[in-house]
Amino acid sequence: MRGARPLATCWPVAEKLWWEAAMEEPGLSGCPLSAKTASFQDAVRTLNTLQTNANYLEMVKRERGDPQTQLETMKLYLARSGLQVEDLDQLNIIHITGTKGKGSTCAFTERILRSYGLKTGFFSSPHLVQVRERIRINGQPISSELFTKHFWRLYHRLEETKDDSSCVSMPGYFRFLTLMAFHVFLQEKVDLAVVEVGIGGAYDCTNIIRKPVVCGITSLGIDHTGLLGDTMEKIAWQKGGIFKSGVPAFTVLQPDEPLAVLRDRAQQISCPLYLCPPLQALEEGGPPLTLGLEGEHQRSNAALALQLARCWLQQKSYQDAGELKASRPSLPGQLPPAPVFQPTPHMQQGLRHTEWPGRTQLLRRGPLTWYLDGAHTTSSMQACVRWFRQALHRCERPDSGSEVRVLLFNSTGDRDSAALLKVLQPCQFDYAIFCPNLVEMASTDNADQQNFTVTLDQVLLRCLTHQQHWSRLHEKQASPDPWSTPGQEQGGPASLLLAPHPPHTHGASSLVFSCISHALQWITQGRDPVFQPPNPPRGLLAHPVAYSGAMVLQEAAAVHVLVTGSLHLVGGVLKLLEPSLSQ
Repeated sequence: MRGARPLATCWPVAEKLWWEAAMEEPGLSGCPLSAKTASFQDAVRTLNTLQTNANYLEMVKRERGDPQTQLETMKLYLARSGLQVEDLDQLNIIHITGTKGKGSTCAFTERILRSYGLKTGFFSSPHLVQVRERIRINGQPISSELFTKHFWRLYHRLEETKDDSSCVSMPGYFRFLTLMAFHVFLQEKVDLAVVEVGIGGAYDCTNIIRKPVVCGITSLGIDHTGLLGDTMEKIAWQKGGIFKSGVPAFTVLQPDEPLAVLRDRAQQISCPLYLCPPLQALEEGGPPLTLGLEGEHQRSNAALALQLARCWLQQKSYQDAGELKASRPSLPGQLPPAPVFQPTPHMQQGLRHTEWPGRTQLLRRGPLTWYLDGAHTTSSMQACVRWFRQALHRCERPDSGSEVRVLLFNSTGDRDSAALLKVLQPCQFDYAIFCPNLVEMASTDNADQQNFTVTLDQVLLRCLTHQQHWSRLHEKQASPDPWSTPGQEQGGPASLLLAPHPPHTHGASSLVFSCISHALQWITQGRDPVFQPPNPPRGLLAHPVAYSGAMVLQEAAAVHVLVTGSLHLVGGVLKLLEPSLSQ
């Protein structure tokens, strides 16, 4: 390959590295535009200059330093922006971390409290299509105008207060957006703010929050091992760093060892920590709860969200917070159980109407059905596969013609893509497609997709590695399907297998495309009524597998496409399939 060249690939990922880019490379800020004349895209382009060079970040990660000083640095940025940490108390924050489902839990919690007529703020990451998705008011991304106004106000304030003796005049990308979210929520006078942790907890830049109303920790798993540690116990220690003295906290059922770490972390600072009962316990004696998000794993997220919302309402002296059922005694040495209560009509409405794109999301388009889930850890991928296979089992069979299953996959960072692909293998895909998180080969027209922390060569090599892992897995076809129940007939309810496939050799057909658009052009073959790009690029069908596969896809009665492995990949696909998200 030719020499590595920086390319705007897809969505900023600098916040994924070493406590949101703990030290920033000097000399990136450049000359700002006038806030009166600058457009939204100008603001996002300037924001993107705060992405830190990946090589510099790697050096910082090796040096490690004292992570605690990074929180002190964040407090200094906050002060330079015109706020003190005490000002954040006005936001009545619900602070949520975890490995799996923290975004979904935030979405459930926000929607429940909005059902009470409260004005909500919601800060999350990453964004799928536009950066303004990260800062929401009443569930909606802030407008381009509001984003632009607050961006330049904060940017100029930080420019005016920089210290010439300091090598860092501007916070990094994720830090800047965190500061901006606090300013937006205060200016818009929200009744509460749901704040999702970026990475970890203890040293995440959101952890300058000194007095949240309540904290929550979702299911724990192995992720970001280079930053958080390589065991569940180490990761639990990091997540428990958001606990505050006297502030109630809730978590879901965890393995014994990490749960013990959370319990000890809470006891050390006198944080009352409670274990959420399963959602089934809250449904007893009442109607079953309907969730706006699909997948059995969302029940755990909903159970935690109900506890967080109820606790917030109680702390703020709201009367309609759910009638208590019989309490459950805690056992010695165990976490006290959270209360079992009857969810109110407002709570039921909130759960039912929750939306969170890119997580267990279905889009049906003519013969194509898109299954979108940003799972990127082994355990979340297992949940994704369960959801995918159950959804396949529920869908109607075509009267005639073949069905084709396609995997569209990418994985980034230090994640073990071989392990993720192994979980996906039993789905019996006819084609596995790999591409970088790059919507188009030239993405300079949309600043939301620019990422200067990686090169094109790096991301394409990564995709080739994924393809090699996939090929090796299918050289070991002797392994049984771990999703099937021993002794059950293939195709029975437990195995969730479908009607017979066309006689393809599963796993033998895989392709790498240079961007998401090219991958979707090949998968859809012009059959998606919304995604209708211009003429395909030359060479799209040059590979024998691409040519023969195109014929199969054109003739199939139904095409099922699972997009997973990266939220950034899912966001790129949504940008092309749902153009309204870019408006």
